[in-house]
Order: sequence, then C-alpha cells, then structure tokens
Amino acid sequence: MTKEDFIKEVEKLGLKVTDEELKKLDIIYNTLIETNKTMNLTRITEESDVYLKHFYDSLTLAKVYDLSKAKTLCDIGTGAGFPGLVLKIFYPNLEITLVDSLLKRVNYLNNLIDKLHLTGIKAYHNRAEDLIKEGKKFDIVTARAVANLPKLLLWTMPLVNKNGSFLAMKGNVIEELELSKDILKKHNWYINNKEIFTLPNKEDVRTILEIKNKA
Repeated sequence: MTKEDFIKEVEKLGLKVTDEELKKLDIIYNTLIETNKTMNLTRITEESDVYLKHFYDSLTLAKVYDLSKAKTLCDIGTGAGFPGLVLKIFYPNLEITLVDSLLKRVNYLNNLIDKLHLTGIKAYHNRAEDLIKEGKKFDIVTARAVANLPKLLLWTMPLVNKNGSFLAMKGNVIEELELSKDILKKHNWYINNKEIFTLPNKEDVRTILEIKNKA
C-alpha cells in the first residue's frame, strides 16, 4: 500500500489524513524499523506492508464504531502499539491506555509517545487481569492478535464500562465464535455488531466484533 493508497482508503473510512498525521506515521515507521533490529517488535517491515497491515488495519475499527464519540480506550496486548498508537493520532479525543506484558516494549512505546509529542496516551507494563483487580473501566477495550476469543472475552469484558464496547480485531472467527457461545450466554454478553472484510490487498480477511453487556 502506497501512502497515496493509504490516504484514499482511510478517507473511505470517513477520516481525513493531514500532513501532520502522515509525518507522525513516518516517525512511527522509522522508529519501528530501527528498533526492530535489536528488539522483536514486528515481522512486517516493508513500508507498504506496515502502512497496510499496521496503520490502515488499526483504523478499520471505524467500520464498526464512531471513535470520535468515545472518551477512553484500552488496547490490551498492544505489542508495537497497534491499534492504540495509530488511533491516538487520528482520534485525539481519546484518552488511551496501552497495555503490554513485556517491559522492553512498554519502554519503547513511552519513548515513541514522547518523540511524537502525544498527550493523553501512555503504555503500562501490566496484564489485563491486574487492571480487572484494580477495577479499571473504559468506554472501549480493544485487542488485536492477542489470544483466541473465549480467553480474550474473560480478559477484556470486565474492563468495559456498562454502556461501553469490546472491539475484537480478528481474522476468520467462525470457530472461535462457536467456542464462545457458552461464555457469552453465561455472562450476559452479546455481539452487537460484526464486520467481515478484506484489506485493500484483497487477500487478508478481517473480522471486527463489537461485544457489549446486556443491560
């Protein structure tokens, strides 16, 4: 995906791309590639692939939820900062908590956040279970390529506000949804929205699920 393609596809998601946002994405890309030489952050290193499979992919949450209307978002198992870091650039209204279990990645992210001069976003060396114990709650909780759905639900749904949503970023989820039926029923959780699509390369299948608490 070229930068021109990225701009066109992101505009289809209802977002305008400014020069300032592109500069920030360039900083993320260059820092990611440089740091990746000494730390395992990503297997995706070609610029066109990073723009497609990390930057654009992070913004596809716009297909199921208007993030301009949310206040707080928690990205569980954020890894190299996707989707949370990219979401902060395009949705400055969001107060974002990045959570990862590897301290080296957390330090990398907080240094990158400083480099980007972003406020209202911080990375924490933590696990979802610890946040649950602390009683933390968010409007949106999201996770991308972290674990299978049954396990993920138990890590994320207790962190969702009463009227909030868990946005699960997955590939093909048919089997995982089948395995999740009992957990959803037991806890009174339900799938409010489901979007299945391919990335603009027409190869990579994505599914985004919006899961909520029944009132």
